[in-house]
Amino acid sequence: MTMKFLVCISKAPDTTSRIAFTEGDTQFDANGVQFIVNPYDEWYALVRALELKEQHGGTVTTITVGQADCDPVIRKALAIGADDAIRVDANPTDAMQVAGLIAEQAKAGGYDVVLCGKETIDHNGSVVGGMLAEMLDASFISLATSLDLEGGKAQAKREASGGLERVEATLPVVVSSAKGMAEQRIPNMRGIMAARTKPLNVVTPGGATEGTGVSKFELPPAKGDCKLISADTPEELVRLLREEAKVL
Repeated sequence: MTMKFLVCISKAPDTTSRIAFTEGDTQFDANGVQFIVNPYDEWYALVRALELKEQHGGTVTTITVGQADCDPVIRKALAIGADDAIRVDANPTDAMQVAGLIAEQAKAGGYDVVLCGKETIDHNGSVVGGMLAEMLDASFISLATSLDLEGGKAQAKREASGGLERVEATLPVVVSSAKGMAEQRIPNMRGIMAARTKPLNVVTPGGATEGTGVSKFELPPAKGDCKLISADTPEELVRLLREEAKVL
């Protein structure tokens, strides 16, 4: 049986980027921001899909909801080893819209395993995977730290309070990937050169609708000054915790 893997790839700001907002704090200011492949999508979901392809055969396709400025991060995913890519030509606005647009392509492609990172590092919503599984009427395994395939079933592990939880699901399955799923792969020169000619199929978005909207973004409050207390005066530390930090 030839396996078909679909990996959700999203563009995210580099963690060292300076974050700012425009339009009355309702829009993210992308000026001067370096964008990367969302690490959970790249390091865990994509690499594990490639490893499973190497074990079982098949193809690995990436899918991204975004406009032409996403192409560089998609090409990086192709350089790491994906066979081809789909870009749904739409501006991602919220999780429901993104999941709906991905679901349309996933249904048409008949994929056995759909992988995504557990969350994106900009929104940290961790909901697209579950929404996507519901829209596909497929099994869903969240926050998986390992994934294996055997006998038409997915076997996964995920962290639980005090240990590990073992989960089994019938294919097709959607899996959100967490740390531990795989080890990061660095694209080599051969992969980078090959990525230039691999298919990147741009498709017209369907009728997926938004479920939420942004009212306003706010930066966290600035950190206050650090006060150093002598080890010889613990009573001063207690006073500050009670009167200023108000935690006692």
